[in-house]
Amino acid sequence: MDKIKELLKYAKQYKKRYFIGIFFLILVDFLQLVPPKILGFLTDSFALGSANKNTLVKSIIYILVIASVIAIGRFMWRMYVNGTSRKIEYDIRSKFFKHLQGLSSNFYNERKTGDLMALATNDLNAVRMALGPGVIMFFDAVVLTIATIVIMLTINVPLTLLSLIPLPFVAFVSQKFGKRIHRKFTKVQRCFSKLTDIVQENFSGIRIVKSFVQEEREYEKFIEENDKNFQVNMEFIRIWGVFFPLIEFISSLSFALLIVVGGTFVVLGKISLGDFVTFNMYLGNLVWPMMAIGQVINNLQRGFASLERIEEVLNTKPDIVDCCTSYVDKLQGDIVIKDLTFSYNNTTTPALKNINLRVKQGETLGIVGKTGSSKSTLISLLLKLYNVEDGKIFIGDKDINRISLNSLRTNIGFVSQDPFLFSTSLAENIGLAFHEVGIEKIHDATKKADIYDNIIDFPKQFETMVGERGTTLSGGQKQRCSIARALIKDPDILILDDCLSAVDAKTEAIILENLKDVMKKKTSIIVSHRISAIKDAHNIIVLEQGEIVQEGTHEELKNMPGIYKDIYEKQQIEQEIMEEEEI
Repeated sequence: MDKIKELLKYAKQYKKRYFIGIFFLILVDFLQLVPPKILGFLTDSFALGSANKNTLVKSIIYILVIASVIAIGRFMWRMYVNGTSRKIEYDIRSKFFKHLQGLSSNFYNERKTGDLMALATNDLNAVRMALGPGVIMFFDAVVLTIATIVIMLTINVPLTLLSLIPLPFVAFVSQKFGKRIHRKFTKVQRCFSKLTDIVQENFSGIRIVKSFVQEEREYEKFIEENDKNFQVNMEFIRIWGVFFPLIEFISSLSFALLIVVGGTFVVLGKISLGDFVTFNMYLGNLVWPMMAIGQVINNLQRGFASLERIEEVLNTKPDIVDCCTSYVDKLQGDIVIKDLTFSYNNTTTPALKNINLRVKQGETLGIVGKTGSSKSTLISLLLKLYNVEDGKIFIGDKDINRISLNSLRTNIGFVSQDPFLFSTSLAENIGLAFHEVGIEKIHDATKKADIYDNIIDFPKQFETMVGERGTTLSGGQKQRCSIARALIKDPDILILDDCLSAVDAKTEAIILENLKDVMKKKTSIIVSHRISAIKDAHNIIVLEQGEIVQEGTHEELKNMPGIYKDIYEKQQIEQEIMEEEEI
């Protein structure tokens, strides 16, 4: 009962449409009961010799009129029931997508993309089938069964009762098979999700697959998962393959009883031949609802199983939400971090330990450290991609937990080390933060990011369509487009998270020179493996295993024994070797 309530809660707002659709469905069901009466009357008229041309014409006209009204009625219930189920599918899919947008980063660390795609397509389709064809077959079966039985009782009570003997067996079989269908279909959907995830991941990483010559191995992995999916589906089909014919066989017993008993009644004169024909047609009407019970059970169980999976995600609460926050027009003031220690979920070792830091407004902080030193983790906390305790991070004397997520992220320009571009034009990618943005602003931002000349060389320039994840661009071009996308926002805080790793030293120097005027007016944080990218920062910190092990200016740190000096000297030697090779 709870499952039905869960399913129907999405249909409540469309109850008027369902009412209209079900009204026409019931109308059609009642009209379907008239032609057997007409044919029974004609049969008796022919048998008694009382039929004439006028009787035949009237009967034909009645049948044609009824058929026309039934056709209109079927169109109406399809539009109002099936059409409404499509509207509900649209609503759930929109709600599902919006909910996914609001979930935190941890959720996506734990859930596969393919599984989420399957929920938004295959599972949602199963819910629609339950709320569309499932509703139609349910009311069709109930109304047609009751109305047919009532009319059959008016013809002959004993014959009707004999014909109804199989019905309890149908109910018993449906109840037994229903639970198994639910379990099997849930398993089918999970296997489909895993298969979808493998395909999605493989296509996204197709360049890596090809560069490592792993096509055959990936194909074998796909075949293995595809085989599992096939086997699970076959198990479901076997259950369904037994269930439906069994319902059909039980229903056909009614016909067998009718032929034996009904034929005897005609011979004995207990019912007329016309009544026998009418009764036979009504029993045909009754067999369909008996068989439809199987379809109803199947659709509902599929819908329940899929809705459970969808609701599991919809009931997932985002880790990061606005609570006692306020909107801030500008992020003014120093960034202050006090005694910050942070651990990821399901880990015991802190990613960051005892971080104490101040970044003065309008100044630039450089962050350097080896891979895995939690540089990006610190940036993620400033963007509030993960929860942080109260009293640990402040912007302008305001606790970051008291600043709304919208205002925080609106006023921060962030460029990640793994730039992501959408499959749309370069202009739309660069102007992502705005509904509409002037082309002059786009030009200015791309010039500062040193990507303008590259874009102008493309045949369609700023209208050039970018492939999936920006695959039509080089790594350096993607990074520079991402920098332009952040600059066009004119943010109060600019964060560059190792976003110059894919460009050469010369291009890096040009970009940093272009950004000097921009960063004078902003609080900036630059994360980099290259000392050249951060050497002009007002303050530099060195992270090692989540702790600040060194802090100071470039001049101070390069002469101080430690990680910074080692990295600096190593990169100096590499730079000298490269210059000699160029000569």
